Amino acid sequence: MARRLHFTGTDSKVDGCPALHEDLDSGEVIVHGRPLTDPGDLAQLRHFGTGDRAVAVPRELLVHWGPKEVTRVPDLIDRDSFRRLFETFEHTAWRLETRRGYASDRQDPDYTAFVETGSAPWDPQEAWFVNMRRQTGAGKRVGRVRIIDSPPTQEQLFLLDYARHNAAVGEDMRYLWRLDAEQACLPHEDFWLFDSRLVALLRFDDADSLLDIELITEPARVVQYCRTRDAAMHLAVPYTEIAARLSADR
Repeated sequence: MARRLHFTGTDSKVDGCPALHEDLDSGEVIVHGRPLTDPGDLAQLRHFGTGDRAVAVPRELLVHWGPKEVTRVPDLIDRDSFRRLFETFEHTAWRLETRRGYASDRQDPDYTAFVETGSAPWDPQEAWFVNMRRQTGAGKRVGRVRIIDSPPTQEQLFLLDYARHNAAVGEDMRYLWRLDAEQACLPHEDFWLFDSRLVALLRFDDADSLLDIELITEPARVVQYCRTRDAAMHLAVPYTEIAARLSADR
């Protein structure tokens, strides 16, 4: 079975080599770079087994992108601390949503109304919308890219309909087909990125319920999520385009 590899980073400016990847299951670090082939170079290597391969990589690659801890201990925050991030961010808040559904949505009366009528109601005075109007009204940018399946799940259709309410308070709502996301090797992670300097990584169980929230501030890891945002924003389209296409297909 193939490993589940996550791209960590590269210092390459031209051809994409060398780089680091992480095995998501074993924690091993995979390094690729320029191979050493000169017999004189190989003869100097100690503990070099017959099945080993040697590569040369810049020192900066390991300094910038190598793991900083042997065993990483997540910095978990509670729900109140998470909510305060939406009040204290300075410039931008951006989210990637990758799941096919969320337990919190299925428990929402607005979702029940959508299932029954095909249209999701909203309360403009709900705390989220009040805060979003305040933040975007102050010139801050809030946006999301949602991964959507073909065909979409009922939960995804609910969020697509609800996106008009998010847009009404200034959120930039965009969508990306799952196949395109997979071809771009986007991670299967949900997260919020604040001011391009800290990440709130959301973890869910198999029932789509939120398990915990990890706060990530290590610069090298934050840059990985910034790269994910840039790739997702490059590929995604406004929610109205997806809504129009699905409507035309009915």
